[in-house]
Amino acid sequence: MSKSSIKHHFITRTAEFVSPQHPDKICDIISDTILDAFLREDPQARVAVETMGGHGKVYLLGEVTSRAKVDYQKLVQPLVGENIEIETNIVKQSPEIARGVDEGGAGDQGIMVGYACAENAEYLPTEYVLARNLCKFLFALHPFDGKTQITAELEYGPKGNFLSAQIKHVVISWQKVATKQLCADLTAWFTQLPPKVLVDTTVKVSINPAGDWQIGGFEADSGLTGRKLIVDNYGPRVPIGGGAFSGKDPSKVDRSAAYMARKIAVDYLNERDAHEVLVNISYALGESEPIDATVFIDGEPETISGYDLSPRAIIRELDLLRPHYAERAKWGHFSL
Repeated sequence: MSKSSIKHHFITRTAEFVSPQHPDKICDIISDTILDAFLREDPQARVAVETMGGHGKVYLLGEVTSRAKVDYQKLVQPLVGENIEIETNIVKQSPEIARGVDEGGAGDQGIMVGYACAENAEYLPTEYVLARNLCKFLFALHPFDGKTQITAELEYGPKGNFLSAQIKHVVISWQKVATKQLCADLTAWFTQLPPKVLVDTTVKVSINPAGDWQIGGFEADSGLTGRKLIVDNYGPRVPIGGGAFSGKDPSKVDRSAAYMARKIAVDYLNERDAHEVLVNISYALGESEPIDATVFIDGEPETISGYDLSPRAIIRELDLLRPHYAERAKWGHFSL
């Protein structure tokens, strides 16, 4: 029986991931390490810290209003090494922004997106999970700067149900590791693939395509908080609202409501036995109720019901005042 007669459908998708030693990820981790430090002493801290680093310097910039006292130098130096100079310009949150948040309103306007699919136990896009898992596998062996990228052909059944994936192309760029060793590592990783994921017999592999490299991290390139938004979310398959997560306390709905949107997507996926769920929630600065709260269940829209989507309720429901953000920044915010 031909593929067309059984109406299966095939889509080629690609996703990438970066190691925690990538310059942008170092900046995300620094920003969230600072947030965690404030939350340990003051769960009501208002924090919005951006980090830029590279070529011998790290710059910390943003707004913090808190009764906690944090030594930025002492906190950040172990993350970047003794040879990096740290400069800080952090002020109090604008009183005009604080006014709306103090009354329980959203800390910003914006559109937050949640997503879940029935392709694996993590409810995440297959190509994204593969790129991330390969990155984690390599980082455990070689804790350096690096990137992975997976292109896979995904097979879906007549009703949109995921059936299998064939890995078509793998790209690895990894610091301080020879191409020959990375080839061996990739072969070992292939043996650990889940049952529905196969390696195409004609798989293409691009390892250190510009040549083996020794200089990485801040020594090779600059980094910036929030520059890996697609990696932080669901990969390029899923549109995002655009707000960064790292360095922001949960009064900022571009972080907390995105986490809530993910929970809602997973809930609807399981309750409706769906294949794919997309959630959109939008807010206005200072207002506690969302402007829009829509869920698309296998493409069909309906209004979200049964959830309190005010910022305070989201923070309480998801326990977002606990310091756990630096760890979350390392491997994707919906991967834990």
